[in-house]
Amino acid sequence: MFVTSLTPSEALFAGPSFLPRLAEFGTTYVEALSTIPIVTWLLNSLIVAVGTTVLSIAISLYPAYALSRFRFRGKGIAGLALFATQMLPEAMLVVPLYAIFGQFKLLNSLTGLIFVNAAFSVPVIIWILKGAIDSVPVEIEEAARVDGCSPPGIVLRIVLPLVAPTLAAASVIAFFHGWNEYVFAQTLVSSESLRTASVGLAGFVGELSTPIHSVMAVSVIYTTPAILFYLFVQRFVVAGMTAGSVKG
Repeated sequence: MFVTSLTPSEALFAGPSFLPRLAEFGTTYVEALSTIPIVTWLLNSLIVAVGTTVLSIAISLYPAYALSRFRFRGKGIAGLALFATQMLPEAMLVVPLYAIFGQFKLLNSLTGLIFVNAAFSVPVIIWILKGAIDSVPVEIEEAARVDGCSPPGIVLRIVLPLVAPTLAAASVIAFFHGWNEYVFAQTLVSSESLRTASVGLAGFVGELSTPIHSVMAVSVIYTTPAILFYLFVQRFVVAGMTAGSVKG
């Protein structure tokens, strides 16, 4: 993408090039940043992705703990229902969600996108966290309960730190779902100022022509924050996995 973004349109089909033409950097990227509202798109995508991540983790933690620790009637059906939600394609739910969001005044808002993205992320994250909580010894929780820790405190102060690596992995899944989602962002939001980067990037594809180098330049800018987020969270995943490896 980076090499293609620095290749003029007339040279794209002349033959393969593996070295970037750095002289074109100012022309391509400065022009893209000055003529295309890519900063606004990225900010909207960041708000949606971060909101989806926070909301998904907050909603999923206690249901995951309940599925892992409690025995209740209909537990298997509840788990199966979570899996069943992943069988429904997003495109099939656009029309009913559009009607529901219209009634709740959530159309054309980033808040609506956060809610709908979290709805698709929560079932997956619940099962991911449940698997991690299953591996936490119950004796640790019993000791905390004897010391007077409340049930919510056990989840937040005892279980949550122990499943931090899995929590980081779940955060990556939720973040990338909110960052890359296109169908609902295209359908539920109509304002130019609220357009996300995925929708803005798709708008470059024209009926007669597509500015390839501009698309690739915006793509490089679009993927960079996501890559940086993954590299940042990966540190916590690795640190959590090896935290107890040298303790007796």
